[in-house]
Amino acid sequence: MRVMVICDDIDLSDYLSYLARRAGFDVRYRSSVKAWLDDQGEIPADLILLYTEQPQDQSPGIRGLRAVVNTPILALTHDPDEGQLAALLDAGADTVLALPVGPKLCLACMQALLRRTRSMPVSILPTLDFGSIRLTPGSRSVEVDGRSSSRLTQLEFRLLYLLMTHPGQVIPGDVIVDRVWGYGESGSKELVRGLISRLRAKVEPDPSQPRYIHTIPAVGYLFEPGSHSYA
Repeated sequence: MRVMVICDDIDLSDYLSYLARRAGFDVRYRSSVKAWLDDQGEIPADLILLYTEQPQDQSPGIRGLRAVVNTPILALTHDPDEGQLAALLDAGADTVLALPVGPKLCLACMQALLRRTRSMPVSILPTLDFGSIRLTPGSRSVEVDGRSSSRLTQLEFRLLYLLMTHPGQVIPGDVIVDRVWGYGESGSKELVRGLISRLRAKVEPDPSQPRYIHTIPAVGYLFEPGSHSYA
């Protein structure tokens, strides 16, 4: 299991990394959300530990993460009041810990999040082949009309897999939020629209004239592939 420590305080980063390694986790480190998002496709994570020295940067950072991943987030902050705790949870954090925090509690929260979110590895999911479009879970890649395959982000993959396993069925936006992100919040419609747009850019020959992923106004989204098979 891999833990990504996103922290702009070196001492705290060393402490969190040490705890995670002692617990047997593979640990990676980045100093900011942007630094990890720039290469997160190559460095996936099963859990994110997030801290920023400027509290006002933490909620936007969590929202930035939630726009592209559904990985559980453990946020850490100094002496939060009720409003700050609520804001971090509303932004998409799964758990918030007040600093300073002891090693036993920190590790217990990390392990609890990993237990709760453990799911079937994508490597054992079946390849979905609709003739002109093929999704390979093991590599998280999609091939369309025989063109070179494109690597999908975690959320793009989850969305496309959801749509392709329900061909011809309209999937409401709130169902997409629940299945892809695993949580709901105000502004979730914008998250879905943004993700649909990014996915179409990788899948559709002409994103302005969708061939596969169709919008059903005020209802949801529909995958219309033609014939299909499960490999």
